[in-house]
Amino acid sequence: MSNQDIINECKDKMTKTVESTKNKFTSIRAGRANVSMLDGIKVEQYGSDVPLNQVGSVSAPEARLLVIDPWDKSIIGKIEKAILASKLGITPNNDGKIIRLIMPELTAERRKEYVKLAKTEAENGKIALRNIRKDMNNALKKLEKDKSLGISEDEIKKSEDEVQKLTDAYIKQIDELLAKKEKEITTV
Repeated sequence: MSNQDIINECKDKMTKTVESTKNKFTSIRAGRANVSMLDGIKVEQYGSDVPLNQVGSVSAPEARLLVIDPWDKSIIGKIEKAILASKLGITPNNDGKIIRLIMPELTAERRKEYVKLAKTEAENGKIALRNIRKDMNNALKKLEKDKSLGISEDEIKKSEDEVQKLTDAYIKQIDELLAKKEKEITTV
């Protein structure tokens, strides 16, 4: 493994970390309906738990409304139960054919909680990035110790600087995502 391989691995891992943080942000409610809010909900069907989006179509026709149209209307009660059991805090409206989820307006207190949650997710992402940096720097130090590879101290130092620049760039991306999410949450 060369120092360039380590840097490429660093980029891959850091990109995945930023994507993971971005995905976690989508599950945080921001006052408007988003179909990804229902991603964690599983419905019992045919003896196993199935993701909600596999038992019906989920759409957001309005800013504060989600509509679930089950393909098999007989499981509408199970879908309703799964939503109530989730920690969404939304009461489903069932008309026998579809389920409507009306998003209540967020209170100022609730918005603060969601901003705090977003900041926690962002910090977790940054910690993961710093751990990747540490692992990559350790791998570079191992390369330096292996004299048979013929990698100079200067090359290792240059690679460590590059890993630091990558870390800074990816942390900046997470900060930008957080600022965007905070604005989304606090905008009434």
